[in-house]
Amino acid sequence: MPLTSSIPVLRVSDYPRAKAFWTQALGFTLADEGGDPARFGVCKREGATVFVDAWHGGDVQPSPGWRAYFHVDDVDAFAASLDWPQIEGPEDKAYGIREIIVTDPDGNRLCFGQDTD
Repeated sequence: MPLTSSIPVLRVSDYPRAKAFWTQALGFTLADEGGDPARFGVCKREGATVFVDAWHGGDVQPSPGWRAYFHVDDVDAFAASLDWPQIEGPEDKAYGIREIIVTDPDGNRLCFGQDTD
């Protein structure tokens, strides 16, 4: 049986703040929510899906590495579409990818990359 997709699950400490980040700053749509009040969301943009999880609450430790990686067709245009100040790059990497890194309010580092080869 082949695998058909993978969905990152990102822990967040404040669900309303995370929902605003994903929908307003990154331009994803909220496809579904869970909890009363909501503490879990399914965010989508084009072919990408992310689960945003504040179910367990508490502190989320910032990551020195990436929490998720997304491929895009045009990383410069994608970066220009974002409404968020914490963007590193774009930068051309030796491994043939042009990337930006976006850090969310909980310190989750998200990489968006475009093949340059």
